[in-house]
Amino acid sequence: MASHSTELKDTDKQICALLQANARVAFSSVGESVGLSVPAVSDHVRKLEEQGIIQGYHAKLNPEPFGFDITAFIFVDIDSSLHYESFIHHCKKLPEVLECHATTGNASHLLKIRTKNTRSLEKLLSALQQIEGVQRTITNLVLSTHIETFDLNVAPVRNPENGENTQHKKDK
Repeated sequence: MASHSTELKDTDKQICALLQANARVAFSSVGESVGLSVPAVSDHVRKLEEQGIIQGYHAKLNPEPFGFDITAFIFVDIDSSLHYESFIHHCKKLPEVLECHATTGNASHLLKIRTKNTRSLEKLLSALQQIEGVQRTITNLVLSTHIETFDLNVAPVRNPENGENTQHKKDK
């Protein structure tokens, strides 16, 4: 991942906010919002991609039609930092693991996972507990989710219809 020691220009922040809200937005619409031509928007986006600021474009899928009924957070305590790299390598191979974070507190890592049912969760926990260095796991099941987003509050977005700045709203 690229280092971002310099502050982004407001125009780039606005472009990022617009693409984050709708990655399929036409560059002509982006240009209208930020006061640039389509080629200039394209150039800004290309540079933001090259710098690793824009890291991809993704469809957000509803997990329920695919049968993923279980969401859980798993605290994993690893006995030594010598095992962290191996643990992360194993987690990358597990498709149920959506996120893996090194943390402070009661455990060294926190995983966000999705599985189809409790049997598949139990199988995943068994696989995690067999990884060298894992001392224990603590699993918290999610009962309901009210906010789930990767959206960053990067810049006010100017509404092209009335010119007013509005903060990007999280998806429902």
